[in-house]
Amino acid sequence: MNKTLIIAEIGVNHNGRFKLAKKLIHEAKKSGADIVKFQIFKADDLTTENTTVAKYQEITKFKKQYLMLKKLELSDKNFIKLNDICKKIKIEFCASFFNEENLYLIKKLKLKIVKIPSGEITNFFLLKKIASFNKKIILSTGMSNLQDITRAINVLIKFGTKKSNITLLHCNTEYPTPLNDVNLLAIKSLKKHFNLNVGYSDHTLSKEVPISAVSMGACVIEKHLTLNKKLPGPDHSSSLNSREFKLLVQSIRNTEQILGKEKKFVSKSEKKNIKKCRQFLVAKKDIDKNEIFNLKNLTCKRIGLRGISPMDLGKIIYKKAKKAYKKDEKI
Repeated sequence: MNKTLIIAEIGVNHNGRFKLAKKLIHEAKKSGADIVKFQIFKADDLTTENTTVAKYQEITKFKKQYLMLKKLELSDKNFIKLNDICKKIKIEFCASFFNEENLYLIKKLKLKIVKIPSGEITNFFLLKKIASFNKKIILSTGMSNLQDITRAINVLIKFGTKKSNITLLHCNTEYPTPLNDVNLLAIKSLKKHFNLNVGYSDHTLSKEVPISAVSMGACVIEKHLTLNKKLPGPDHSSSLNSREFKLLVQSIRNTEQILGKEKKFVSKSEKKNIKKCRQFLVAKKDIDKNEIFNLKNLTCKRIGLRGISPMDLGKIIYKKAKKAYKKDEKI
């Protein structure tokens, strides 16, 4: 199978601190991730001052989203510096956007991939503007039904994005996601319905779920990375630490090898075992020259050599033996 694109979602796990963001980039690189992803937003443009936090965000002790998000902001200059760090250590920088006002950074940072987060799948203004850049887009589908996804895709295509540049991410936007709400079979459904590449963004506490998603055909895996699950912030507790993320990457790479190709064939490693483990035609008893081969004087056994397969019995049955055979001798 093709190599799975693994995204280390730093998101807001930098807690608004540049040094922590920098350290997370280096940990993502060490873990084997292909991409690091940040969330670029301005609280003033994203939420009203009176909007309360989501249930999972209550862990931050903030009651209003605005105050929480304001604390988690990084400046545009910080993102430019972080992008430079990524270039230096050779890991791709990616970002999800929430405001039109920040989109100039797509060009400034020379992004190859732009992420549209689940919460913005109905943000017509953002979709329209992002589409005009005609970049590769990862569209997260948490909290969405097929109609929501269809409308978002139509907007993107209408305003400049090639359909082939869109990858969908199956996602559940609950932190952490209960296992009975993961619904990985939706990956196959999305592939079939939209004829697009489909990945998976994981918010569970299970390490098996993203690996299972790869087995279901996910071409992208996104998972939050943190240095410490006990740090203050909305996403740390449902993230993987550096050691866990590295193990996840290794498991996904192993899974890719395990899955192989959609084709049944005799593998290179097992070819040598055919002659040792399969049975071939032998004389059931001594057979004289010119004696007729029949079911009474033929049988099959393991002989440690290649011979005539019992499945090809019809090619010799009721024909004369051209030589004499001893019992158990290969025909």
